[in-house]
Order: sequence, then C-alpha cells, then structure tokens
Amino acid sequence: MALLRLLLLLSLCLPAWAAEPRANPSAADRARTLELDNRPIFLFLAKQASLSPEQRLQRTVERIQELDANDLKQPVKTAPLADPRLRGIALSINGKPLFTLLADDLDPGDQLTLEQAAARAQDRLNDLRQAALEQRSPEQMVKAGLLALLATAVFIALLSLIMRLRGASRLRLQQQPLGKLPWLGGRFDFHHFLRAAECQLVDITALLSALAAGYVWLSYALGLFPYTRPLGRKLGDSFWQLVATIVDDILSALPGLATVAVIFLLTRLLHRALALLFGAVERGQLDLPGLHAETVGATRRLAGVALWLFALIVAYPYLPGAGSDAFKGVSVFFGLMVTLGSAGLMNHAMSGLVLIYSRALRAGDYVRVGEVEGTVSELSALSTKIATCQGFEITIPNAVAVGGRIHNFSRHDGEDGALIATRLTIGYDTPWRQVAGLLELAARRCEGVDPQWTPRVRKLALQDFYIEYELQVKVAQGANPPDVLDALLGHALDAFNEFGVQILSPHFTEQPAAPAIVPQPRWREPPARQ
Repeated sequence: MALLRLLLLLSLCLPAWAAEPRANPSAADRARTLELDNRPIFLFLAKQASLSPEQRLQRTVERIQELDANDLKQPVKTAPLADPRLRGIALSINGKPLFTLLADDLDPGDQLTLEQAAARAQDRLNDLRQAALEQRSPEQMVKAGLLALLATAVFIALLSLIMRLRGASRLRLQQQPLGKLPWLGGRFDFHHFLRAAECQLVDITALLSALAAGYVWLSYALGLFPYTRPLGRKLGDSFWQLVATIVDDILSALPGLATVAVIFLLTRLLHRALALLFGAVERGQLDLPGLHAETVGATRRLAGVALWLFALIVAYPYLPGAGSDAFKGVSVFFGLMVTLGSAGLMNHAMSGLVLIYSRALRAGDYVRVGEVEGTVSELSALSTKIATCQGFEITIPNAVAVGGRIHNFSRHDGEDGALIATRLTIGYDTPWRQVAGLLELAARRCEGVDPQWTPRVRKLALQDFYIEYELQVKVAQGANPPDVLDALLGHALDAFNEFGVQILSPHFTEQPAAPAIVPQPRWREPPARQ
C-alpha cells in the first residue's frame, strides 16, 4: 500500500511525456489527466452524472490509494457499463472499481474506438501493477542490483579504456614530427600552436566519450529499479530523441548541402577558367581591351572575390539553419564588425586599386614617393613596399602614396630600364658646351648605363652666380639604379678633373673685377662637340 502511494506521488510530481492522451498537454489538460509512474493513463473529458472531469480524476486517485498488496496481484479488467443509459467501459482490479471510460471522453482526433481506448488504459495499468510487484520482490531487486553493479563495472572499464586511449594518442602526437606547412608561407611558426590544438582535440574527444558513456550508464541503471525507472526512461528517451533529431536534421539538410556543393563546384570551375584567361593575358598570349599586364593581377583577385561572394549569396538559403534567429544574429554581428573596422582598411584598399589601375607603379619600378626613393618590391592591396639603396625596406600605406607625388623613373615611352638623373651647378666662366661634353663623357664611361640610349644634358636654370645642369641616362636592364648613379657621379668627377674644370658654384659678395663670361674662341673647348 505504501509502495503504491509512493509511486502515485512520484508520478503526479512529474510531467507527462507520452503521445496519448495529449502530445503537449496544457495546464487544464494536466488537471484532468490521470498520471501514474510518470505515465499518462487517461484524460477525463466528460461529466459523469454530477461529477466533473476533475472530480472523476480525484475519485480515481482515492480508489487507487485504497488498494492493498493482494489487489496488485490481480490483473486489471474491463467490462461494459451495466447502466444502459450510458455507453462506457468500467475498469476494475480484484473486483474493486477504478474508473469508468465514457464514450464522451474520446477525442475524435485520436481516431480510437471505445474498446481500443479502454484496452490501452488497461495495458498501462497492468504495466504499472507489474512494476509495483517487481519492487516488492526481493529476487527482482537483487537481480536489478547485480545488473546495476555489472553496468557500473563496464562503465568504469570503459572510462579506463578512454583514459588509456587519450594518453596513447597524446604520446603519439608528441613523438610524431609535424610536417611542413607550405600554405603558411614560412614566415610564422605555427607548429607549437597546431600541436597544442591537436592535443586539445584529443582531450575534448575523450571528455565527450566519457560523458556519453556516463549518460548511457546512468539511464540504464536508473531504469532497472521501479522507483527510478521513470527518470531512467526519461533520460533514455531524451537521448534517443536528441539522436533522432540530429539524424533527422542531417537527413533534412542533405538536399540543401548537395545544392551548396554543386554551387561551389561550379564556382570553382568558373574561377579556374577565369584564372586561365587572366593568366594568358598576363603572359601576353591574349590581348583583351581594358586589361594590361600591370592590372591583370588585381583584376583577377577582384573577379575571384566577386565570384565567390555571388556564390555565397546564392548558396546562403540552402545552408542548414540559414533561416534561424541565431544565424541571422551572427550575420548582423559580423556585418556590424566589418562596418566599424573597415573604414581605414577600405581607404587603403581603394587607394591600392587606384595605384594599380592607374598603372602609376609596379613591382620592380624605380620610383620616388615623397622623400622615399628606391625599387618597388611589393605592391599589395593595403601598402607599397620600397627597397632603398641603403638596404632598408620602407612600407608606405597606399592612401599616403596616392595623396602624394609619385616619380616613376622606369616608365618612359614603354621602354625597359629606369631613367636616372643628377644635377650640378657650374659657374658662368665655364663653357656650357664643355660641361655638356664632360657629362656625356662620364655617361659613356659608366658601366650599367645603356649604351644604346643617348644621354641627355639639359640646362635647367640660369641662376645668379651659376648655371644649373641636369644629366639624364638610362640604366641598363638588370642594373641597380642606385649603384649606377654612384658610379656615374664618380666618372663625372674624374672627367671634370681630367679637363681641369672645377665643380664649384661661386657666390659673389661684390662685383668681380672682370666679367665672368666665356669668350667665343673657348665656346667649344674639349670635350665639346665641334
């Protein structure tokens, strides 16, 4: 008697989980549902004489509480009502009535006859009766205890096996050398990071395996005893429901994933086709209007980004969970982060596109950007790197380069090789034709200067005390412009010293005694051309 009352109290404290009488019972339905041992037995819907459904439930509970041990040994029976005015079936045990199932209690949505509903209620009551008898049987309790001990031993052995496998896996990872990772570019050492990540993955796998084994052991052990069987069944049903939900979600997502795979496969093929097309243009095998060798690399990257973004937009609706609130929240958060953090980044990126598509400079050009002069070693999306003659590498943000003045000495009439220039000032007492000849002589003597290109000497200005000259030469292909300029200045010094012309910019504090002029007979002194 006390055991049955305990089962009754335990069952009334737990919610219903079966599909009958209600899959998702409301508060009103729970108030009229007979629940025993965490199982819904019957939902009272109709009145019986002057009794409401709630009063019928209360009377049934009182009758069950009055049952004794001898009553539990007898099966639950059904019989039609003796009252011809009512259509129903009475359920009883050992001659004691429990409750009456009326025709008006049936829900048309269940599609059950009166006999089928009574048979289901009878089976549930008999199952509960068997559980109560099992609880009072010492043999059954000893058997359940032994099975629980055996399950515990298996669980402990499984935990030990998991720990051994974890230790062996970590030891093998520590002893196995990590191969080279060419996709990292070789600049950063990620070996220790990747090794730690692998060890953490092993630990997480071991932990999840131990938790899964513990969950199965706990649900099985609780299901062996009638007192805890409802909780064990609930744990087991929750586990299998979770597995079924995951499997169902995976199967439901397979068509969408297949569509995404087809979209990205076609996008990859199209991207390769574009890469072959742009590669042919870059190698000069194909000529397309608007595409130049300097801009084809950036155009290829932009086209690839646009193509993959379009593919992502098309594939987005087919991704699993794309319509969920969590997915939308992550998308909004990602968009907000990009918006807040990309203001300066986009400025440099757009400036880089300006540099590329204006063809102001390219890798290998000898340039002067602001006060920095040297060879362009790299032109990326965000910055430009220039290697100076001092051996330094200076990084200039693209926005700074676009905002200043760029002198490109490697671009002139489409020819190869950089043009370099040097300036000097010579007094008015030296014939300008002689100065031009000396500078041309220094250019012809200098190694690294292209002999096929005629040096240019220009008179830039007639200053107060001297004339300003400029010598412009072309660097031979493969020569280093700073080294050539250094050698050129040395040959200029030698040439001026050889012909007795001083490189001096005079300044007068008073009017000279004789005019600083060159008489006509000296106009074409060597090495000036006659």
